[in-house]
Amino acid sequence: MANVELTSLAKLPTLSKLRKLELSDNIISGGLEVLAERCPNLTYLNLSGNKIKDLGTVEALQNLKNLKSLDLFNCEITNLEDYRDSIFELLQQITYLDGFDQEDNEAPDSEDDDDEGDEDDDDEDEDEAGPPGEYEEEDDEDDGGSDLGEGEEEEEVGLSYLMKEEIQDEDDDDDYVEEGGDEEEEGKFSTEGIRGEKRKRDPEDEGEEEDD
Repeated sequence: MANVELTSLAKLPTLSKLRKLELSDNIISGGLEVLAERCPNLTYLNLSGNKIKDLGTVEALQNLKNLKSLDLFNCEITNLEDYRDSIFELLQQITYLDGFDQEDNEAPDSEDDDDEGDEDDDDEDEDEAGPPGEYEEEDDEDDGGSDLGEGEEEEEVGLSYLMKEEIQDEDDDDDYVEEGGDEEEEGKFSTEGIRGEKRKRDPEDEGEEEDD
């Protein structure tokens, strides 16, 4: 609820699980006791840029037992002498004031905390989704199925190739038989021709013998 011209927290709803509350750049000057009643589990509270002027106003935050970080930057109260020491003494439960602890060590970025929480949620989602091994086994089975499919295709190609070869061999045999038949017929014609010549010559030979 930053920069919404908020003047009072009287109508703040009960938010018992709320941890972080942004109220910066408003016109709040008091009534902070409502926070302990409505948001008892706050750990981070940003009141920077408001009209908070004295320690008495901040004293109401003592009842926020879980409060660790308080921001009062750009409030008039920061102009008080020994402002930081006074706040740390008044609110002993807090660790960081305006982004720094008592030894001037900077507070960790709240966004980093959120990122860590998101990572934890991601880990939980992965656990709920089940171990990755199951999916790997399914992938292996799918790969096995595809390998079988390729093997069957290779078998089919091999069979068709063999069948083609057998058909070609049969055709070659037929050609060989036909060629053999042609040679036999040629042989018959040649022998018949020789016999015919012999028959023609026989009467001549007989005539020569008679002349003798």
